[in-house]
Amino acid sequence: MKAIVKPMEYDFFARQKLIDEICKEYPFIKRMVIGKSCMGKEITALKIGSAEQYSLITAAYHGMERITSTILLMFLEDLAFSIKNDLSIEGVNAIRGLSGRGAIFVPCVNPDGCDISLLGKVACGGDADRISRLCKSDFTRWNANFRGVDINHNFDADWCNLREKERNLGIYGPAPTRYGGPKPESEPETKAIVNLCKKVQIRHAVALHTQGEVIYWKFGENTPQRSKRIAEIFATASGYALDVPISIADGGGFKDWFIERFNRPAFTFEMGLGKNPLPAENAEEIYLKAREMLTLATII
Repeated sequence: MKAIVKPMEYDFFARQKLIDEICKEYPFIKRMVIGKSCMGKEITALKIGSAEQYSLITAAYHGMERITSTILLMFLEDLAFSIKNDLSIEGVNAIRGLSGRGAIFVPCVNPDGCDISLLGKVACGGDADRISRLCKSDFTRWNANFRGVDINHNFDADWCNLREKERNLGIYGPAPTRYGGPKPESEPETKAIVNLCKKVQIRHAVALHTQGEVIYWKFGENTPQRSKRIAEIFATASGYALDVPISIADGGGFKDWFIERFNRPAFTFEMGLGKNPLPAENAEEIYLKAREMLTLATII
């Protein structure tokens, strides 16, 4: 297979072109626009199969973690190639594995934040000076969306307690990271994911982040009993460890909201090792280590 997706940096427009090429090569992938970012960039979802329930894998909530978008597109391309050619992926026949099932992939939840971290001032539109002040001119460390809201702190899951934790750390307003917004679901990127999950029956959900090679699987009292067993399967497949987020990392996230809202399994995969942003050339190595886990997350 001549890969369409390469281990390199992609801004919004390059990523959309990649998605165009993948959908052209594999026309059974259904492309949907589930929302738009603060700056009007499309938030794209890609669906394979038709079923009553779907697995959902999402990526790139944070600007510095945009490598997860590339990793997810690598997996989607591998999966689509296997379906088209009736092949196996990680020992599972792709067609049979998805028989009666469906999968939805959202490669980039936060396109504005990813572009700001990658491109700096040129991605900030007319607000370059404001964003520069917030990040002290170090755009590479930008995780939030265009308005300075951390999307993975903006979901309605113990949000009020999370806000107190933020304030205890001196975070009271827009910032490069960890500001949960003026209220839960205040941001269009958050609403796009929330609305998708309300419209489509999602049997379980995964959010891709970096880094640490750990799996988060638990939140509050609504965590299904089967969640830990599924997480253990993912851990065995990847070599990742099971872990529990603490302090400011607990609450407000997509995984947290999904578990609390639907009482169904949801997981965060912290991919790769090192310091964010991880080098784009590491995408293939990280992907190959996680490919079996991603395959299971799609079909399990």
